Amino acid sequence: MVVTSLRLQDLIEEIRGAKTQAQEREVIQKECAQIRASFRDGDPLQRHRQLAKLLYVHMLGYPAHFGQMECLKLIASPRFTDKRVGYLGAMLLLDERHDAHLLITNSIKNDLSQGNQPVQGLALCTLSAMGSAEMCRDLATEVERLLLQPSPYVRKKAILTAVHMIRKEPELSNIFLPPCTKLLRERHHGILLGTITLITELCERNPAALRHFRKVVPQLVQILRTLVTTGYSTEHSISGVSDPFLQVQILRLLRILGRNHEESSETMNDLLAQVATNTDTSRNAGNAVLLETVLTIMAIHSAAGLRVLAVNILGRFLLNNDKNIRYVALTSLLQLVQSDHSAVQRHRSTVVECLQETDASLSRRALELSLALVNSSNVRAMMQELQAFLESCPPDLRADCASGILLAAERFAPSKRWHIDTILHVLTTAGTHVRDDAVANLIQLIGEAEELHTYSVRRLYSALAEDISQPLVQVAAWCIGEYGDLLLEGNCEETEPFQVEEKDVLALLEKVLQSHMSLPATRGYAITALMKLSTRLRGDNNRIRQVVSIYGSCVDIELQQRAVEYNALFQKYDHMRAAILEKMPLLERGDPHVNEEGKEKQTGAQLLETTVPVPTEPQATKLLNLLDLLDDTSGHAQHLPPLDPSPGETLIHLLDLPCAPPPPAPIPSVQVFERQGLQLDLSFTRPLETPALLLVTATTTNSSNEDVTHFVCQAAVPKSFQLQLQAPSGNTIPAQGGLPITQILRILNPNKAPLRLKLRLTYNHAGQPVQEIFEVDNLPVETWQ
Repeated sequence: MVVTSLRLQDLIEEIRGAKTQAQEREVIQKECAQIRASFRDGDPLQRHRQLAKLLYVHMLGYPAHFGQMECLKLIASPRFTDKRVGYLGAMLLLDERHDAHLLITNSIKNDLSQGNQPVQGLALCTLSAMGSAEMCRDLATEVERLLLQPSPYVRKKAILTAVHMIRKEPELSNIFLPPCTKLLRERHHGILLGTITLITELCERNPAALRHFRKVVPQLVQILRTLVTTGYSTEHSISGVSDPFLQVQILRLLRILGRNHEESSETMNDLLAQVATNTDTSRNAGNAVLLETVLTIMAIHSAAGLRVLAVNILGRFLLNNDKNIRYVALTSLLQLVQSDHSAVQRHRSTVVECLQETDASLSRRALELSLALVNSSNVRAMMQELQAFLESCPPDLRADCASGILLAAERFAPSKRWHIDTILHVLTTAGTHVRDDAVANLIQLIGEAEELHTYSVRRLYSALAEDISQPLVQVAAWCIGEYGDLLLEGNCEETEPFQVEEKDVLALLEKVLQSHMSLPATRGYAITALMKLSTRLRGDNNRIRQVVSIYGSCVDIELQQRAVEYNALFQKYDHMRAAILEKMPLLERGDPHVNEEGKEKQTGAQLLETTVPVPTEPQATKLLNLLDLLDDTSGHAQHLPPLDPSPGETLIHLLDLPCAPPPPAPIPSVQVFERQGLQLDLSFTRPLETPALLLVTATTTNSSNEDVTHFVCQAAVPKSFQLQLQAPSGNTIPAQGGLPITQILRILNPNKAPLRLKLRLTYNHAGQPVQEIFEVDNLPVETWQ
């Protein structure tokens, strides 16, 4: 029984009438079998009908690769109906990954050579859709010949094909330079639009073409002036604007030609002013032309008055009811704020009003622009607006807003007290959304401002008494521990007077310790503050001793260790307690230690490898010795030996002069990890005075296009070794070879056993969390022998 094949229309109706996916697959499988049988029979009259059905099946997502060769047969057919379906099938079923696409090169060349315009159009469309670099090189001369054909239909398609060829093979640029100059004289808007697009591609990919087409800037200016001054045309006008598509494309080309070229910029300045003042802004087409005009003005060497006019146009966009136009205006102003800061400042109030937008993308862009507009003259007013926005902004914007306020306050703070008040307000308002370094920065700021110690401790005590769940609990605990005597005795005219007693302070810190909302780090701040208050308060220290002894059995190891050591201070080293717990010295911005930290950030791994910490104060030496005694009073425990610098090196550190780099290590470096551009290398150094000690410097670099954030490197060694990990130089590795992260591992190997390392890397890359665990057992023998 012979089953007749369905017509395309019947196939579509049957597929749409399928109740389930299984019925649809059954219909398609049956029809595909009929199509295969028809292809095997080789009936030339039915081939294009069968391929048309197969293309519909392909568009539904089912496999249709067995129809590729039939496309080639139809393209080679002399009948137009066959060529039409064959070229359509080639565009859908063939691409550069299939070698079969090269087989149609000769057919396309033959079709381009004959004078049949519909066939030439089919060949040009197929070439521009799936032409590979090899096909473009073979057929470039044919397309160049068609660029000057008398038929506008063929010329338009030839121009678009040339654009595709330039994108695929930029080396073909020289072939299309002469025809483009001639095509600029065309009056047909479609051909002119394609020509401008082709010239734009040539200029972006070929510096020689850019220099060549700068000579035609007056011609482009005249074309655009004609469009602007021409009245309404039913064929080309859209919403009262004469051919906005062509105007936009010409403006983009002028932007490329005028960039970094003063003569071309001078030629187009008057025209840009005319377009900016005469374009109708009541419709979206006019706004599109104005936006391109503004971007062109800002990209070239334009006059100062013209740039102010461009910024004012963007300011009017901010008042538009269309959210898309407001978003475009905010984005453009953000790009201009660095080069034309004073002009953008005139629209500051409008930008601040955009913070209240309900659209998240608009409010985020307005926040970025508002932070960029902050300077020393408007910092107080802008901070008031931003802090008010912080109180009501969506949760997903709170972290960015808080971070921006803290950075702006640090850069433009008019006074230290204002800076402290701003940070306190952000910490109180933003909650857990503040940056990790906000606490440390505020502590340093308070420590530097000796005249504000009393004011700061009283402000923080009041805030802590109101709510102990705030992030400023750590700052408050540190400040109360350092300046508790000023809290009890000091009188500050700048705050409301209130009386504080010793028992109230101790009770508040105990409340922080006992709160379930306190983090382990916060409890550490609180117990340290209690310990410091034992030397600042005049009363009996029995209450503090009892609290400290309670936490000696805490499940948190860090808190337990602090409590045990503090309890030992009370019991065995009470005569040293006052000296150890004295106030921190004032930190100045010009302090050598601060400068040294800045140098470390700039020089990265080299300074970390060459710098050795040297105790320069007697009190620090006492503290180190005391901590050694507390770790093991019997002396049985093994400790990693410190690196004792030579007297010359000590003198260099005391004078804060740059150290001479050490001689290169004889132990070869090893690459132990590489994935998606992230690479980890280990270099080794063994101090001559301590042969059992190995210093391993782990250097992590990033050559990918995305930053690596929250990077943490952890290591483990066998039990016969002792390992100490020093703090890394950072936790973010910038993309494309930015400053690497370095971390030093000190490994003590008294038995000279073969060294093995187990490393765990955790980081975020391209928005995805990554964790890698691997073992390193191919280390050089010099690392342990």
